[in-house]
Amino acid sequence: MRAAVRRVSACYRSPRAHGLRRAARTAALFGLTVLAPAAALPDQEPLWEFGLGAGALAFNDYRGADTAHVYPVPVPYFVYRGKFLESDREGLRGKLLKQDWIELSLSVNATTPVRSNSARSGMPDLRSTLEIGPLLSGHLWRSADRRRKLDLRLPARAAFTVEGSPRGIGWFYAPHLNLDVAQYAGPGGWKLGLLMGPLFAERRYDDYFYSVAPQYAAPGRPAYAAPGGYAGTQMLASLSRRYPSYWVGLYLRHDTLAGASFEASPLVKRDSYWSGGFGVAWMIASSGRQVESSE
Repeated sequence: MRAAVRRVSACYRSPRAHGLRRAARTAALFGLTVLAPAAALPDQEPLWEFGLGAGALAFNDYRGADTAHVYPVPVPYFVYRGKFLESDREGLRGKLLKQDWIELSLSVNATTPVRSNSARSGMPDLRSTLEIGPLLSGHLWRSADRRRKLDLRLPARAAFTVEGSPRGIGWFYAPHLNLDVAQYAGPGGWKLGLLMGPLFAERRYDDYFYSVAPQYAAPGRPAYAAPGGYAGTQMLASLSRRYPSYWVGLYLRHDTLAGASFEASPLVKRDSYWSGGFGVAWMIASSGRQVESSE
């Protein structure tokens, strides 16, 4: 912009051009004044957006199993940008504790039922489980353009069986480092997520999946009592993008159980494996109210 002002000044060197030079400088300064605040304004997005689609997940019957299945799954897409509550690709979280460096939100996970697994032949089936609990995130680093961020996340989830009379099976902990990389600042473009961290579980949790009661002992499957503690390490990569009329996402996860407290269980058949999934959701409706978005 200054170069433009100098060129205008060079073209009008006579005293009669003084007014034109002043007008040119004023116009340049006005342009800078108008454009600078506009670039800093937050994006305006709908208060809420809703979509629905389908996808598939492929993973082992349980961590350490040597059998895997592919499950078709519905893919709901819901984003809410409220004043005290947000829901997006990072999950559901309240803003009661949201500072520049720390945030408190909700962590949810689930497992599928296990039936007719050869390693568990003659043993009771495993019910689906639901895990829910707090997630404390510490914001370790942000790039100046906010396209990259590194967080330390500390989820702690209480697990329950999904049945007529649910019962608690202990707590599961999954502290990890999470790196998010966005193609562009704002909601557009591809979003890459990378996480890695150790896993820990209470004795009751490991007992549900890996213990073998004496009455279920068999040749090649001795009785075993899972002690709880270190439960291996997880690494996960995800990639997603929101288009005007649909959303697409996929993930790939690697688990290793090497050194896990229950590694000696006869129900652990593999100590390293991959899982993954993908999904597509089409936008159905959105709010007519626009709000500031920090995405």
